[in-house]
Amino acid sequence: MQKKLTITVDEEVYSGLHNRIGSGRISRFIEDLVRPHVLDEEMERAYAEMAREEDREAEALEWSEATVGDIGDEPR
Repeated sequence: MQKKLTITVDEEVYSGLHNRIGSGRISRFIEDLVRPHVLDEEMERAYAEMAREEDREAEALEWSEATVGDIGDEPR
């Protein structure tokens, strides 16, 4: 269920949103930005879902372990 929300923003901010995001897409853009800050369970659910992806987790672990060894080779 969606709710209508009226907000007030500076004219320059509105113009920037309209130019970059486009008419008809501003609400979705703002919702996507705000959602993780107000819905903690959404973020926790996303992290839990990512952790259940065993192949992805194994690949991420392999990548991070391989990268740690590269740090010692960097010039100072």
